[in-house]
Amino acid sequence: MKNQDVADIFERMGTLLEIKGEIVFKTRAYYKAAETIAGLPEDIETLRKENRLTGIPGIGQALAEKISQYLDTGRMQAYEELIKEVPEGLLDVVHVPSIGPKKAKLFFDQLKVKSVADLREAVDAGKLSGLPGIQEKTVENIRRGLKIVREGQERMNLGAATQVADEFVAALKKLPEVKEIAAAGSLRRGRETVRDIDILINSVNPQRVMDVFVRLPQVKSVNAHGETRSSVLTRNNVQVDIRVVEPKSFGAALLYFTGSKDFNIKLRQIAIKKEMKVSEYGVFSVKGGRERMLAGKTEAGCFKALGLPYVPPEMREDFGEEEYFARERFPALVELKDIQGDLHVHSTWSDGHNTIAQMAEAARAKGYKYLAVSDHSPRLRVAGGVSPEDLKKKKKEIDALNAKMKDFHILFGAEVEIDSDGNLDYNNAVLSEFDFLIAAIHSGFEQSSEQLTKRLVKVCQNKYVHTIAHPTGVHLGKRGPYHFDFSEVCKAAVDNNVCLEINAFPVRLDLNGANVYHARKHGVKFVIDTDAHRVEHMDYMKFGVTTARRGWLTKGDVLNTLSYPELTKAMKK
Repeated sequence: MKNQDVADIFERMGTLLEIKGEIVFKTRAYYKAAETIAGLPEDIETLRKENRLTGIPGIGQALAEKISQYLDTGRMQAYEELIKEVPEGLLDVVHVPSIGPKKAKLFFDQLKVKSVADLREAVDAGKLSGLPGIQEKTVENIRRGLKIVREGQERMNLGAATQVADEFVAALKKLPEVKEIAAAGSLRRGRETVRDIDILINSVNPQRVMDVFVRLPQVKSVNAHGETRSSVLTRNNVQVDIRVVEPKSFGAALLYFTGSKDFNIKLRQIAIKKEMKVSEYGVFSVKGGRERMLAGKTEAGCFKALGLPYVPPEMREDFGEEEYFARERFPALVELKDIQGDLHVHSTWSDGHNTIAQMAEAARAKGYKYLAVSDHSPRLRVAGGVSPEDLKKKKKEIDALNAKMKDFHILFGAEVEIDSDGNLDYNNAVLSEFDFLIAAIHSGFEQSSEQLTKRLVKVCQNKYVHTIAHPTGVHLGKRGPYHFDFSEVCKAAVDNNVCLEINAFPVRLDLNGANVYHARKHGVKFVIDTDAHRVEHMDYMKFGVTTARRGWLTKGDVLNTLSYPELTKAMKK
């Protein structure tokens, strides 16, 4: 299917036309076309073949002709003519945090900035200062945005890294020579961003494994090809390293290469005190100057030999060690199977791509017992927020669907905008109608820490609010977290029975593991949500659960592990 390819080129055209200063309705036509085509359930080539392109909402004859031209030739003349006027590199400039089409146009017109590299050079040379509307704070925000972009280029989000690793693991797992295989490193720990992929293999024929690995179709180039270690670069420039170890050392190697570095240092310090040694080859006794292997085949055996409880990979970070090295055992961490429902998804009532019925069916297929359809409120215009008048129609649709279903409940929800003063987008009469209410900040990130803290605390005090969505506002690779007093907001959440969300969408993962760990210390309760805008996004729940585990959460810490009767009781409280 070429749906996404067509959507992407229309999205780029809309952005370039906006930079050019084209009239609003024309740029919006391209943005809307891109959004519609990306969400089509049918192959766009089939629609074209059957002369149904103009039947797509928002696609007139002119756009249909552009689509046909692209499907026939792989090129779009209008796009190629446009980038002669507006440099294509400005598409990257626009996506630097704190820069939009207007600033990109200003920098291009005044400083001939055509790329992110040009922008970085202009910032370093102090050329932005003095331009119309550019204050010193603006320059500092752009400098910070450039840093975020660089980090985003160097590191993948957890979702992207998992996809890359799964492709390699699936291909290598088919080999009879591979007895055990696992991703290691920061990916196995479930870190929010990952630099490269490390894969560990147990095999008695490493040469065969290496030969197959470097010739896999997703490999663009080979960095190293050895007997037990090899490294490649994928077609998307991701470095993937594999290492083959002997069966007797697989557990020790997995422990060592999972890390983190800080965790491994702590293990070595414990081993030294006990006249032992721990390495990628095993756990050894070194009493009396004589080395004797105690464990190595499994991770559990290595921990046992060191006199420690098994520490799940997600917990092996530089926060919490004062707890896990003092415990005899750990409480059972939350698991994906514990999740009973998703409390934050979107539908076609706002910016979702599937109907309420389709989202509900996908939730039921996952074994969930409930689903909160939490569409945006009107203030977030770019997301097509739902008006109070349309809320009545949405509620009627939900009631009709609920009447037809057994053992499953659709909750009438909303993701309501928090304004700059901490007020919500709907009045109290409207707010009181919702079954589940999420409050969220999508603007005003540049406010002071004190202002942002007041906004969030005030919302926690609103009796209709059940949870705060993506509480720190981070957008991985695009925007860092906004600054506020996290402890103060946690206290307000606890005092007012408000949950904090762990947003499982891979570009968010907000709260992150460290946030969750510290919020848990304050007594905060959580919800793990996908923020799904399509049915397939509901698969992201696993990343939210991983993040919850990184923060040491158990089933009892998470609201949406409750049954539906328990949930309704908890929400009333």
